[in-house]
Amino acid sequence: MAGIDERQAFAKLEALKDIRNKTINLEKTRVSLLCDVGQMEDEDRCLQEYRRELELLQQEKMAHVEELRQIHADINAMETIIKQAEESRRAAQDNARKLLSEYVPLKQDVNRMRTDLLDLEKLPEISDEEKDRLKTAGVLEKDKSLSDPWPMPIRESEKSICSSTLSLPPPQQNPFFSMAGQHSPIFGNLGLSKPQFGNHGSIAPLPNPPPFRYQQQPPPMKSCLSCHQQIHRNAPICPLCKAKSRSRNPKKPKKKD
Repeated sequence: MAGIDERQAFAKLEALKDIRNKTINLEKTRVSLLCDVGQMEDEDRCLQEYRRELELLQQEKMAHVEELRQIHADINAMETIIKQAEESRRAAQDNARKLLSEYVPLKQDVNRMRTDLLDLEKLPEISDEEKDRLKTAGVLEKDKSLSDPWPMPIRESEKSICSSTLSLPPPQQNPFFSMAGQHSPIFGNLGLSKPQFGNHGSIAPLPNPPPFRYQQQPPPMKSCLSCHQQIHRNAPICPLCKAKSRSRNPKKPKKKD
């Protein structure tokens, strides 16, 4: 009986030892689990903050994209205004040159008539300041003087008359109609006269063909992978967000022989 009690006692001691070890492991596992749960909660809070920051960054990015789009629109509008201003300046310069070419010969003619016919003094000359303004504006050539004789310009009416006289050939008489009223030794008097044609003004003019209109095809476009805006298909960098653009169908490298 004593031996059986001792074995039971040793068995209980071994069981207590196992229970103690397992209890310690259980406590360690519980502490590790709580640590992991706490770390997960901290990461969840950080993820929420990161997502809010990402949304703010996305909003800021879209705001910058809108600003860039507005800047590009302003640049295009300013370029259009500059082109219009250059055209207006060129037209004003051409008109000023034309008026100067009419003013100088007319003034010289008036001065000649004043001195030769009426013994009057010449009209006052253009001041040096005005001459410098004309030369700076490109209206008066730098090597040209206003005191030298200038040729009288040909007016538009004279140009049209000269061009019309040069382009129209002189009318020629048809020899058949000139022989119609004469006496022929073979056929006698033909008794022919010039036919009376109708009024040319009654002939209806041909309708003008419709003007040809060239419609320019829009360039091929693609969507930017960063800001999702339409850009040119071959653009290596997006002009709005400055992100690199990659082609969805890249060219395959040629195989070397």
